[in-house]
Amino acid sequence: MRTSRDSQSRCHFLLEKCHTCVIVSFPVTNETRTVRDLHDTQPSRSYYRPTYSEGLRAPPRILLWGVILFFLLFLLGFFGAIFGFREILQPAQQQRVIQQIPLMRVFLKPTPQGGVFPTIVSASNSEAAMSLLDMPLTFASPTAAAPSVEQAASVQPPAAQIPIESTAAPTQPAAAPAPTGVDAGSAEVSIPASARIYGIRHEQQRWNNCGPATITMALSYYGWQQDQTAAAVALKPNREDKNVSPHELAAFVESATAVKAIVRMGGSLDLLKLLVSQEFPVIIETSAMFEAYDWIGHYRTVVAYDDQFELFYFFDSFLGVGEGAQGVTETYEKVDQDWQAFNRTFIVVYPPQREGLLRSLLDSHWSQRDAAKIAFGAAQEEARRQPQNPFAWFNMGTSLVEMERYQEAAAAFDQAQRFGLPWRMMWYQFGPFEAYFQTGRYDDVMSLVQINLNNAEEIEETYYWQGRVLEAQGKTEQAAAAFRRALRFNPNDEEARQALDKLNQGLG
Repeated sequence: MRTSRDSQSRCHFLLEKCHTCVIVSFPVTNETRTVRDLHDTQPSRSYYRPTYSEGLRAPPRILLWGVILFFLLFLLGFFGAIFGFREILQPAQQQRVIQQIPLMRVFLKPTPQGGVFPTIVSASNSEAAMSLLDMPLTFASPTAAAPSVEQAASVQPPAAQIPIESTAAPTQPAAAPAPTGVDAGSAEVSIPASARIYGIRHEQQRWNNCGPATITMALSYYGWQQDQTAAAVALKPNREDKNVSPHELAAFVESATAVKAIVRMGGSLDLLKLLVSQEFPVIIETSAMFEAYDWIGHYRTVVAYDDQFELFYFFDSFLGVGEGAQGVTETYEKVDQDWQAFNRTFIVVYPPQREGLLRSLLDSHWSQRDAAKIAFGAAQEEARRQPQNPFAWFNMGTSLVEMERYQEAAAAFDQAQRFGLPWRMMWYQFGPFEAYFQTGRYDDVMSLVQINLNNAEEIEETYYWQGRVLEAQGKTEQAAAAFRRALRFNPNDEEARQALDKLNQGLG
């Protein structure tokens, strides 16, 4: 007979043996969990049992490699897109991408040479330039002969490529009578405190089309109905062409319309106001630094001025017409500052019937050589006040080229480079090419050519001057190839065409 102690031991053994089963078999209720939580300091492993007895499984290896491959493809596509945006797309295409994705602007190429045109001359030996500060305005005979800019501007592009439109029925009379109190034969005309030209139609430029759009605006005053496309066909068949010169714009007006145009340098704020007050549409060539853009050349059509607020009003092909379509405003001081970079060059569009009045208003500016003397005098005075102003020296050089004083012009251009010019300067103005060429500095011309080619290929004038140097060095085949490249970028470039024809005649 078993004792009570044996029975108790047996029961205790059976309970211990079945303890796990009891815990596993019966669900733990909230009440039970509460009681256990009050007494246990460690959570029970039974609540965290793995689903599989062998533990957690590692993810499939193919999934890991797939994630890595996807990441690598993403990086490759990202950097490939940036490379294609910067190196493959043309500027016009880049601009369209930026319009859709503004962030892409940060991936544009950095400004060449830090935004400054490389200096190709020594920093010393500037005595010849400094002597220009005391140079009188009465000059001896020119150092060399060259065709005048008037003759160059009179060359017309092929008629078949220019849409001709008569202004027989203009919206604004082409032969408008002189305003009250103005004698068409007298230069003594008072300038009112404010004036505005009505009847100009604004034209918003397409990509890189400032010149054609701006000349279209001026022509609209005389009834020109076509848009900027007509001007662009003649002026820049290649839309990437970086420059349309003022003389090209004037030549287009002369050949394609019934009105006329002249280009002069050395303008002034008073002269602008005088022309506007007498209802002559006038275009000025200025520098600009629009938001998110660095230094560029830009044309603007003057439509009004107001002495009370010291403001000019422009129809701007890039910025628009301003508040209330009255025109984009700029202070007198800012206009003159931006205009200085282009020797204060202006274009007047006028009907033949008003030429007498315009001649009277322009006075000394009517003569191209006299206008160059005026421009030289203004630049000379600015260089005296600001000896390190590169635009003042550059303008002296431009004026001296116009007067065929090439040796002095070259010295002025050398000095301008020493003080730092914007890196796009030689896209728009080619006086240094001509001055160095005429003084036999062919290596310097070719240095300017190479700098331009490094920054932009679509400038036909660069190839023209390259061809001129190669021709002077007797490399006729290479010169002909350079002239052909100029014509490929602009088939209407008559200077390059005439130079090529001359070479072909010699080779034949």
